Amino acid sequence: MAKRQNSHLPLRDALSEFIKENRLQKGMDKVDARDAWAKLMGNGVNNYTTAVELRNETLYVSLSSSVLREELSLGKSKIITMLNEELGKELVKKLVLR
Repeated sequence: MAKRQNSHLPLRDALSEFIKENRLQKGMDKVDARDAWAKLMGNGVNNYTTAVELRNETLYVSLSSSVLREELSLGKSKIITMLNEELGKELVKKLVLR
């Protein structure tokens, strides 16, 4: 466990230090990717989204509508760009719609 610091530290900095020390960034990236998908796609797509999972720079999205899956597959590169802009870093390199 890390030594206790006596200096006052903003909560944001303390949390980011905790995440870094305990190597939790991968898990945080998974949660952030799921939230970014929900935010960018809106209610129309989210109603048909059953699962969103980030594994090894690939975002796997399970959809219950085959028609929607085809429509979204036409704009994969744009969706990837929008997700990475929302996340603030190059996290998603590939999008798999299933």
